[in-house]
Parts: sequence; C-alpha cells; structure tokens
Amino acid sequence: MAVETREYRAEAKFQRVSPQKARLVLDLIKGRGVEEALTVAAFTKKRIAPVIHKLLTSAVDNAKYVSGEQGIDLDVDNLYVKQALANDGPRMKRIRPAPMGRAFRYQRRLTHIVLSVAERAVAESLVTRVEEPKTAGKTAGKAPIKAVGATKKAGKKA
Repeated sequence: MAVETREYRAEAKFQRVSPQKARLVLDLIKGRGVEEALTVAAFTKKRIAPVIHKLLTSAVDNAKYVSGEQGIDLDVDNLYVKQALANDGPRMKRIRPAPMGRAFRYQRRLTHIVLSVAERAVAESLVTRVEEPKTAGKTAGKAPIKAVGATKKAGKKA
C-alpha cells in the first residue's frame, strides 16, 4: 500500500542574485528538517540567505494553510526540505565603460528560487530484522576455520 505524501511549495521570482550563488545556500538546506534548515539559513553569511529564510517560512505557512483547508493531518515538526532549486531568470544586459571610448557588455543574472517541503514518511520501527535461512546439513562435516593473526614483537627504542 503506497502512502501518498503531499508537497507544499513556495517560489521567489526575479531575485537579483546569480543562480550559482543562490545554489550555495540551497545546497546547505536541501534534505534537512525544516527547523534545522531555518537555523542554517538564518546564520549563513550570504546576501541571498534572508530571502531563502523568508521563502522557507512561507513554504511552511503554505503547508499549514493548505492542510487546514483540506482537513489533512500535518505534523509540522516532521516536515523537511524535499526540493530546493535555483533556476535562471531573465538576464539584464548592461554596458560598462571601457578605455578609449569603447564599451564592454555584461549581464546581470536573475534567479527564480523554488522550495518545496514535504512530510517525512514515518517508519514503523527503526530496527528491521532479517532472518537467515538455516542450513543444518551443509556445515556439519567441515572443521571450523581458525584465524591466524600477525603478532608483532615490540622492540626496545633508545
């Protein structure tokens, strides 16, 4: 029986940071629990970190609201960051003055950030026991193998 888990998303579009820089912070929180991810985002010294922190709280609030509207029992402490993406947005073309009356073109990159949180599947037990099949007749005739260990003699050092 497959239990369906719901995902709750939040998006921040047109953020003025390159996707590469946003992925540095997103990789820190990907797969972590929401509480731990909020702490990591709050104490990360990157310019995009407060935006990601705000986006993560928005995703958790979306999860609370949607589960309340649909009558789904949601454990907020059991939420984790399932997906954290930083996609390319449009690029702003800019011109920088260069020597001898020339101009160099460069691009200001924008980012679309997508965060989705989901509830972890609760395992029935933490320990899974695997029983090995018993083979009574096969090992009865063989002698047990003795392990030979290498012994070192400690020499005197002056």
